Amino acid sequence: MRFNKLDLNLLVALDALFSMRSVSRAAEHLHMSQSALSSALGRLREYFDDELLVQVGRQMELTPRAEMLREPVRDVLVRVDTTITATPYFDATLSDREFRIFVSDFSMAVLMPHMLALAQQQGASVRFQLLPQQRHPQHALEQGDADLLVIPQEFCSPAHPTERLFDEGFCCVVWDQSSHARNGLSRDQYIAAGHVVMQPPSTGQSLEALSMKRTGIERRVEVTTYSFLAAPFLVVGTDRVATVHRRMARRLGAALPIALLPMPVPIDGMEQAMQWHKYRSLDPGMMWLRGLLHEAVLRMDAGLG
Repeated sequence: MRFNKLDLNLLVALDALFSMRSVSRAAEHLHMSQSALSSALGRLREYFDDELLVQVGRQMELTPRAEMLREPVRDVLVRVDTTITATPYFDATLSDREFRIFVSDFSMAVLMPHMLALAQQQGASVRFQLLPQQRHPQHALEQGDADLLVIPQEFCSPAHPTERLFDEGFCCVVWDQSSHARNGLSRDQYIAAGHVVMQPPSTGQSLEALSMKRTGIERRVEVTTYSFLAAPFLVVGTDRVATVHRRMARRLGAALPIALLPMPVPIDGMEQAMQWHKYRSLDPGMMWLRGLLHEAVLRMDAGLG
């Protein structure tokens, strides 16, 4: 198919080249020979009258024109995928579709088990790929690498639709043999204590860390971890404190020698939301998935499973 003398199939090749910045890796990704992709790159260079990718040292870099084209090309391909190729109906019991969901290990622990249990109860034959959080999750939507984000509302992009899932608060978690468990935790003791803090792998900050920063509270951080789920384990045997999502703390409290204490300092709660690409709002499969997650929240808060 051609548009304005451009073979639209070449946009798929161009997108892969932009993403991988390597003819060999892009050819492998597209299941093409290197010579065929090199030929496609030559035609693209001729059409745009630009080199698009140039060799810089041992790697290829995008030209300024290519940088300008990268997002529009991806946007066109995502729109084609989500509108033209979408089916007008969806039956989860007959579909083998894979849903890619970006989720923190907090939501992985407290919400995803309920979603998976419900999907099985419904006889769904779909597959789920649960992917780790990243610093700019909206890029995953826009690049077509994720179907759904389960993230705090504060981190959602205004460019795409969102729906609220549930509200979450925080509590302090300490070892149940510590002095804090015996005597409680005042504001001054909280600030003076050694803390276990979750530091996202992306080098961003967690929501509770941002809230502390807004209120001017500085903690003495002694341990950082990339996992929310790990923090309660890491206070055991010490006098350290972890500030943890309340639902997760309650879930782990039955299995670990920990005590849950109320927050002695003000901290904002969290609104957990889901976000999807604006072009997928009417996708029947995505509508089913969003409904499934709302049901999973009800099941979670009913204490089932």
